[in-house]
Amino acid sequence: MLRIRTVLWTLSVALSVAAGADFKAHNCSEVRQAAIAKGFSFENVPLQEMSGDHLRVCPQGSTCCTSEMEDKFGQRSKLELENLVDETSHELRSIFVSRHKKFDEFFLELLENTERSLNEMFVRTYGKPYMQNSEVFQNLFAELKRYYTGGNVNLEEMLNDFWSRLLERMFTLLNSQYVITEDYLECISKYTDQLKPFGDVPKKLKAQVTRAFIVARTFVQGLSVGREVASRVSKVSSTPACIRALTKMMYCPYCQAMPSVKPCNNYCLNVMKGCLANQADLDPEWNQYIDAMLLVAQRLEGPFNIESVMEPIDVKISEAIMNMQDNSVQLSYKVFQGCGQPKPSGMGGRSTRGVSDVFNARFRPYSPEERPTTAAGTSLDRLVIDIKEKLKLFKKIWSNLPEDICKPHRVTAGNATDDDQCWNGHTKGRYFPEVLKDGLTNQVNNPEVGVDITRPDTFIRQQIMALRVMTNKLKNAYNGNDIYFQDSSDEGSGSGSGSGCTEACVTEFDFASTVAPVVGADRSGSGPMEDSAAATHPAPSAALLASLALSALALHRLWR
Repeated sequence: MLRIRTVLWTLSVALSVAAGADFKAHNCSEVRQAAIAKGFSFENVPLQEMSGDHLRVCPQGSTCCTSEMEDKFGQRSKLELENLVDETSHELRSIFVSRHKKFDEFFLELLENTERSLNEMFVRTYGKPYMQNSEVFQNLFAELKRYYTGGNVNLEEMLNDFWSRLLERMFTLLNSQYVITEDYLECISKYTDQLKPFGDVPKKLKAQVTRAFIVARTFVQGLSVGREVASRVSKVSSTPACIRALTKMMYCPYCQAMPSVKPCNNYCLNVMKGCLANQADLDPEWNQYIDAMLLVAQRLEGPFNIESVMEPIDVKISEAIMNMQDNSVQLSYKVFQGCGQPKPSGMGGRSTRGVSDVFNARFRPYSPEERPTTAAGTSLDRLVIDIKEKLKLFKKIWSNLPEDICKPHRVTAGNATDDDQCWNGHTKGRYFPEVLKDGLTNQVNNPEVGVDITRPDTFIRQQIMALRVMTNKLKNAYNGNDIYFQDSSDEGSGSGSGSGCTEACVTEFDFASTVAPVVGADRSGSGPMEDSAAATHPAPSAALLASLALSALALHRLWR
């Protein structure tokens, strides 16, 4: 069928050209006026049609074009394709630029607001002891920001380190009547998991924070990659064959003294599918990238919502601190059992006063009217709803470029495939060849543009690879994994910065027993503390137990 249509079209063209030879020469004044209206400044435009033997692109019958005109038409055709693609993809690029900026501003402002909120409340509630140790919290937020902005930070290790530093500071303050050395603190840190000084807060918060930050960072990185790919692909690099086909389609009607005749729609489609074949090949990977972005956007709305994790983080950290305070007597007892009783500081009577100086009031979270204004003047839910709507519009955008460019009355005369009032590349008449499919390999028989299907555009292939890498990162983030820290020695463990857990993975954890057993042991069931506690570190004296009991009583009176 395609072959028959092509033969008919060729025959029609031949008859039209032959018939045109019998007509008298047309006046070229209309061509001059149309060219001036388009911004051309030709030195010599023929007054009447002349022989077109000098032309290299347009039909060589009677013509109103000089070689200079044809060359400038070629230059303009290249520029107009670039402008058409730029114009068609403008909304896509502007959305990615503006939404990347908005999400980035939101997340950074959320971090700043959270840190400020925690600092103000802890200063008000805990006073001097907090201010003397505030760098522990400052380092926490500095590392969170460094991770979000692309730093090589292992979130799990960083959060573990935060709780270890906090434990060291609090234990030292709570036991200020003793000399707590670095070696002693090192002993304590080895058994943090068994002591559980902060209850289950660290483990729960670690799961929530790692998932939320992995998703937030990866989503913003995804917007950045989409922005860069859209910007790069929108800058078209035209081949000589494409420029010839564009010139023939857009400006050869001028040479035929028909400057007002527009290209046939299907003719335009075949030209654009040939010129933009490589861009169309971007579509499969682009669509997968969009799907992955939509999936991660769902996480931002649900259990991985960084706003819902960060906003109450001051309350959660305070709960952990209070848990340690509530169990300080038992905790100290266990530590003394396992690590030995430290030397007295020689400052008698300091014990109760030192404990009371740590945290002198219960934590009171902000009331709603005291909460900082929402980050970036919006909420995460609103941002996500907006970006999801926009992303859905941009699927198949690259393969749809020819249809978008060849819209009726933009470049072409109209939709009708049998319209005989449009330019078909040779004369005014119907365009018979069928419209080809999208993509490079389908252009092997493009009747308008010579396309070398064996040489894919390297630049476009680079963008395809960038999208493929980003899509993989997005899929990992959807599952709570950060591929930067994936443990290659245990691929199935879900280890790394991301826990790999969904909401169901966050379970309740056993709280430390209220009985004070010997702290033992390593995870195999026995350890040096268990084996040597009785021999190396005798049970606390009656005087020590009495002192701890008095300290606990003083604490409860202060809190109540």
